[in-house]
Amino acid sequence: MMITVLIRQGLIKSNLMLLSLATMYWYEDEVKRIEKDRLEIGYDPELIFYGSSSIRLWSSLQEDFPEKKIVNLGFGGSTLAACTWFFERIMIGYQPKAMVIYAGDNDLGDGRHPEEAFIFFQQLIANAKSRFGNLPCYFISLKPSPSRWNLIDQFIYTNNLIEEEIAKHDNWTFIDIFKKMLNEAGLPQADLYMEDGLHLSHKGYQLWKEIVNPFLISK
Repeated sequence: MMITVLIRQGLIKSNLMLLSLATMYWYEDEVKRIEKDRLEIGYDPELIFYGSSSIRLWSSLQEDFPEKKIVNLGFGGSTLAACTWFFERIMIGYQPKAMVIYAGDNDLGDGRHPEEAFIFFQQLIANAKSRFGNLPCYFISLKPSPSRWNLIDQFIYTNNLIEEEIAKHDNWTFIDIFKKMLNEAGLPQADLYMEDGLHLSHKGYQLWKEIVNPFLISK
C-alpha cells in the first residue's frame, strides 16, 4: 500500500502543473465573483468559510454564527485541487482570526483517488501556513452523500487520511460531521439533503451549525 501511495504521489507532483493549467480555467468566473465581492464587503472578516458548494450555498452563515464577522469564500464545484490552486489569489486582502474549510467531496466524485485528494490537502495546509502562519483552521469532514454512496469507502478512507494529518498540526482541527449525518441503519439521513442527494437542505445546514459552533465559541 505504501509503495502505491508513493508512486501516486510522484505522478501527481510531476503532473500537477499540467493538470492545473488544463482544468482550473473552469472556475474562473466563480473566482472573479469572489474577487468582486471582496471589493464590496465593507468590513474586515474575522472568520473565513472556504471550499466547495457546500460552503457557497450556506447562505445563513452570518445568521448561524452572529458573534463573528464572516465572509463566505466558497465556490461551486470546487475541489481540494482547486482550493489549493486558487488559495493565494482568493485570500488576498484578508487577515482572519480563523478559517473553516470544506472540500474534497468533488475530488472523489471526479474520479480522483483518496491519496490524490490527500496530497492536495497537504498542499492546502502548506499554503495556509505560508499565508496566515499559525491561524486556527477547521476542516469539516467529507459528508456521506446519498448520490455518492457508491464511493463511501473512499470517503471514509480520505477522512481518515486527513484526520491523521491534522493531528500533526496544533493549529488545525478535524470536525467530524460524517457519523451524525447517518441514521440508525448506518445510511445517510435523506432529509439532510436536497433532492439531488448531494447538496445540503436547510435541516442539513442546521445540523452543521450545531456541530461546528462549539469549536468556534472560544475563538
